[in-house]
Amino acid sequence: MNTEAISTKYKVRKLDSNDIDAIYQLCTGNPLYYHYCPPFVTKESISNDLKALPPRTGMDDKHFLGLYDNDRLICIIDLIVHYPDDTCAFIGLFMMECSMQHQGIGSFIVSELLSFLSLQGYQEVRLGYVKDNPQGRAFWLKNEFQPTGKIDHQPDYDVVIMSKIIH
Repeated sequence: MNTEAISTKYKVRKLDSNDIDAIYQLCTGNPLYYHYCPPFVTKESISNDLKALPPRTGMDDKHFLGLYDNDRLICIIDLIVHYPDDTCAFIGLFMMECSMQHQGIGSFIVSELLSFLSLQGYQEVRLGYVKDNPQGRAFWLKNEFQPTGKIDHQPDYDVVIMSKIIH
């Protein structure tokens, strides 16, 4: 899958261990996210996230992506394809650089991502947001994701699973 074609406006590339410092800088600028989804980010947790996979998936299904405005990392997306089934893709993390929020840029990126995934033959996109996080809930509802009724219970918080049919 040519993930570079996700955006018409931003450069997209797969992130790896060489990008941990840039990812860390973007993540630490979003303390509200970690207030609802502890613990606070570390470089070690980013290293682990770059390799983390849900059940029945492999590294070929994982696309930890960075979107760049010129040379500036403005968004990270942890995209898992073929999960939880072959017709679905899962957004494990979507985070905008703090100064780029509340300008419609995140919604623009989500729209482009969904169009790209639809062209790849995916019919649905799922994700989760931390139940108590009003910012996350509002963002995903604004982008027409709907709660599935499923809750993923974690030790420190509950994750509301959302879905959007795209095809």
